[in-house]
Amino acid sequence: MAYKVVFMGTPDFAVPVLTTLIDVPDFEVVGVVTQPDRPAGRGKKIRQSPVKQAAIKYDLPVYQPEKLRGNDAVKTLSAWGADVHVVAAYGQILKPNVLSIPQYGSINVHASLLPRWRGAAPIQAAVRAGDAESGITIMQMNEGLDTGDMLLKGTVSLEPHETGGSLHDKLMAMGGDLLVEALRGYIDGHITPTPQDNDQATYAPQIDKKEGRIDWSQSAGEIDRLVRAFMPFPGTYTFWDSSRLKIIAGEAIQGTLDIGKVAEHPQHDLVVGTCEGLYALHSVQPEGKKPMSVSDFLNGNADIIGAELG
Repeated sequence: MAYKVVFMGTPDFAVPVLTTLIDVPDFEVVGVVTQPDRPAGRGKKIRQSPVKQAAIKYDLPVYQPEKLRGNDAVKTLSAWGADVHVVAAYGQILKPNVLSIPQYGSINVHASLLPRWRGAAPIQAAVRAGDAESGITIMQMNEGLDTGDMLLKGTVSLEPHETGGSLHDKLMAMGGDLLVEALRGYIDGHITPTPQDNDQATYAPQIDKKEGRIDWSQSAGEIDRLVRAFMPFPGTYTFWDSSRLKIIAGEAIQGTLDIGKVAEHPQHDLVVGTCEGLYALHSVQPEGKKPMSVSDFLNGNADIIGAELG
């Protein structure tokens, strides 16, 4: 017997979870819910979500409501007759009348080791905080924000130069298999849901792009973690002569220099002063140009030496 699944997801992170479910014979994906097509990119062309593109490839029915609530949503989901909902980065908070439709409820693939980093941006939060490890938690969904009981966890270590992008890819690769293992164990009774310790909870709210502006009065270590956490999205930046300069990559090193001051360094092309240590710039992106190494940047911008960034 194949258990019927309605899948809810939107970005590329969710696609391997969906395709893993499709490939497993004991589950049948009967419908896919994803965000409506949106304008994206410089040309603001209407684009389908990665999950919708995958659903079309596999000839699955797709439902794209602006809000997944109310009688229309309940009617559509109920008609699919799913045994369980699977949610992976869908992008909407589900109401109780949706969560409770299937027999086995709604199961979420969350990109952190709950209860640490509940919320919308757990991957960036883990890198920014300097966590030693992260992972995937398969959990039951309830009315709260990532507060439901846990079914299964998978853990990965963070490397010294881990970025938000590299951690995203690690977790994306493990989500599907972990979900299938959790679903099988939960449905056959071998996995018992475990409540979260709310006293240990931390939160990772949705990121505002303004958070990417570097505050050079922080330590070099804090700045390094911010740059790595926000790479590739939403990115970090500073200002030089009222022009935006994106910081693509760098590292924290020892040394002392006035806060925000730019100087040459014998082992690094450019360093910037912080409240503790120096931040060595490796690659940058000047306003209106492509990313480049700092050595290439210096070929036409040597006057940045001695300047103050802000």
